[in-house]
Amino acid sequence: DMVSNKMNAQKLAYEYIRESMLDGTYKGGMKLVEERLADEIGVSRTPIREAIKRLEQEGLIKNKHIYNPTAQDLIYIYEMRIVLESFAAKRAAKNMTAEKVKELENTIQASRNSLMEGQSKNTYNANQRFHDLIINECQNPIMIERLAQAQTIFYLFSLRLDIYSRPNIIDEHEEIYKAIKNKDEQLAGELIAEHLYKDMNFTLELIGRNGQF
Repeated sequence: DMVSNKMNAQKLAYEYIRESMLDGTYKGGMKLVEERLADEIGVSRTPIREAIKRLEQEGLIKNKHIYNPTAQDLIYIYEMRIVLESFAAKRAAKNMTAEKVKELENTIQASRNSLMEGQSKNTYNANQRFHDLIINECQNPIMIERLAQAQTIFYLFSLRLDIYSRPNIIDEHEEIYKAIKNKDEQLAGELIAEHLYKDMNFTLELIGRNGQF
């Protein structure tokens, strides 16, 4: 029927554009031209417009251009993450169920496995899941939404920059997990802040070396 076709076209356009950004086919700063995208994807211009609107809400597109965060933008995002995720980690240490703690432990094993197999996308997903499990424990929908937006922006460049080549990431996750398991709120908060701070410096160093993303 008409409605589901329309929805499918929009979903197709959204996923196509997003994937092209994530795999680096569409570079940061590139202008999105509706007619050209409609031809390329094989849909009409309306679903393209809807897809662009959705990506703008996610912060991946700014005035029809693919968002190209500056080093300063990244510092701002990291600072926000450090504050909010420390808060979430303390709550996780206090309230996380045994079942969720187990899931947290599983992401660490998954990261180790995919790192050994050199699958950076799987490593990314496992690490992402680790942070998401902790973030969801903050029980604060506004924080969760802000962080989800920030994560999408990270996803955009972390696959390109291979942030997960930073040594000790998984060991740090393990320390954070232990603090949460032991219900040590203070330590969990401090460790995740330190972890993100190291990520930030590593990222800025990589950008410095590459000049940009």
